[in-house]
Amino acid sequence: MIGAATPTTAATAATVAQVVPTTGRPVVVELGPGTGSLSNGIARRLPEGARHIGIELSRELAEHLRSSKPWMHVAQGDAGDLRALLDGMGVDRADAVISSIPWSLLSGADQEHILEQVTASLRPHGAFTALTYVPAGRTSGGRQFRSRLGSTFDEVVTHTTWRSFPPILHYICRRPLHRPAQGARTAS
Repeated sequence: MIGAATPTTAATAATVAQVVPTTGRPVVVELGPGTGSLSNGIARRLPEGARHIGIELSRELAEHLRSSKPWMHVAQGDAGDLRALLDGMGVDRADAVISSIPWSLLSGADQEHILEQVTASLRPHGAFTALTYVPAGRTSGGRQFRSRLGSTFDEVVTHTTWRSFPPILHYICRRPLHRPAQGARTAS
C-alpha cells in the first residue's frame, strides 16, 4: 500500500531531510519509504559512514527499494515492530526517524504504539519527523495524531509546504518526554 497520492517532490524531501545530521556517523530510520522519493533527499544529506535504514511494510516495495536504493538497508516489516527490527540489525538508537506512513488512517492504539516504538528507538536529542497532507491533518485521526505528538515530545514544530499538491504538513519533533518499556503496547 502506498500512503501518498503523489511522489514526494525533491523540494519537500530536502525540507524534511533537514533533521538528518550531516556530521558523524548518524543512523537515520525511514518509516514507510514506499517508492523512495523521500529517500533521495535523505541520502543527499547523509555523511560518509552514516546508516540509512528503511522499514517498509510492503514486500514488493521493499524489493523495489533494495534494487533502486543500494545505499539503504531495507527491512520488510511493520513500524509497530521498530525496536525489534533495529535490535535485529544491531542498532541501539537512531539519530533521526522520518515517517511518511499515513498516520491519520491509523487507529489511536496503533498511533500510540508506533510512537512508543519511535521514542524507544531515538537518541535523547534525536528528531522525529512525520509527513501528512494538510487535509488529512484536519481529520479526526490527524487531530488525534497531532495531540499525541504534543504529549510525546517536548518540542513539536509544524511546517507546511504549500508548493506541493496537495500541500504537505510535516511535524518536526524533538526530545522524547518518556521512553516506554520495549515492546509495551497500550490501548487508547
